[in-house]
Formats: sequence, C-alpha cells, structure tokens
Amino acid sequence: MPKIDRVTLELPSHRTVNADQAKPTHTPAGSVILIHEWWGLNDEMRALAAHFSKQGFVALAIDLFQGESTDDPARARELMTGIDPGLANETVVAWAQWLRSQSYCNGHVGAVGYCLGGGWALNTSIATPIEAAVIYYGNVRKSADELASLNGPVLGHFGRQDQSIPLDVVEKFSATLKQAGKSGEIHLYDAGHAFSRAGGPNFDAPSASLAEQRTLDFLHAHLD
Repeated sequence: MPKIDRVTLELPSHRTVNADQAKPTHTPAGSVILIHEWWGLNDEMRALAAHFSKQGFVALAIDLFQGESTDDPARARELMTGIDPGLANETVVAWAQWLRSQSYCNGHVGAVGYCLGGGWALNTSIATPIEAAVIYYGNVRKSADELASLNGPVLGHFGRQDQSIPLDVVEKFSATLKQAGKSGEIHLYDAGHAFSRAGGPNFDAPSASLAEQRTLDFLHAHLD
C-alpha cells in the first residue's frame, strides 16, 4: 500500500485543517482532492487515496469535520448538518491552491466526492478554478445562476433507485448545466444511494466498477 502522509494547512482565517496524502510513483502528476461521505475522513478514504495514487494521481483526502469521523449514522447526520459552509468552502479552495503550489503536482487539480463530498466536489469547482469535478451521488440542487461560476467539466454518477438524490433532481441538474452553458457528463446506474461504497448496504459491484473506470478515464483526460 502506498505511504499515506498527514499534511496540515493553515487557512486564511487562521484555522488549521488536516488531510491525508498519497503520491504516485512518478511525479509531477495531476492531483485529486478526495472529499468524504458523512462518515468523515476515515480509513475508507485513506484507502481510496492510496488507490488513486496507484492510478497515477497525487491523492489528497481532506477533512471537513475538523478531525471527527464516525460509523454511527445519527452522529454522521449531525456532523453533516453541522458543517459551516463558509469554513468548508475556505478549506476546499485552500487545498486546491496548496496542491497547485507543490512541485510534485503538474498544476492540474480535480475533485472527487462521495455523497456529502459529492456536493462539495461540485462546490469546489464553483468556488475555485479546477480542471475536473466528479460527483458520486451528491447534492446537485443548484440554480443556473449558481452554476454560472462553475469551472471545468463535471462528471456525475447517480443511482436510479437513490431516495436521497432522486432521479428528478439529477435530471434537473443535467438540464440546468446545459442552461448555464456548462460541460457535464451524467451517468445513471441501476442502483441505490452510495452504490460505490464497498461493504455498504447498497454496494453494487458492476455499477461501482463502471463508475470507477469512467472516473479514471475522465480524470486522466483532464489532469494528465
């Protein structure tokens, strides 16, 4: 397994945030900000960072919960609803800028997020110029005015049986992207919410495998 390094960054607001980073064998390389589900920055996200580094990317799993993670759904919901949007926005922007400044990054940065993190991958691309954003079943309830600031292309993965992000929300997002004149590639899978989370109740191996291949192709196309 690739080495995982803890990195720390001081935000412009003088708060400190942490992330876990894995580097590929060959650098400089494109960088991917990985944004966690409502469980927080846990071992699953660190394993994902290691996996993305094996695919040739600098992978940075960031923390939006100020150090806390959980496997309790009730606490996870509290953590998710307790996010300070201003601080989270400052965090993703600062990490994107930090990655660009590293000698082992080729200057191209993308964001990949899952569930809660999927929405924040989209928010990252709205808040700061990045080259690619990948949304796994995240909150995409955005107006055309909000998407006017979107930077770079978007790839989205959604389940047709997802009760959290219903099909009509996904269809509206796709239409709003076009209305805003933005590039978006949206894929639907015969699966439920969090279908890509191995070991989760809705894990669907064929859908997860296809989504991952599409994600890697998309990231290599825009970050290499």
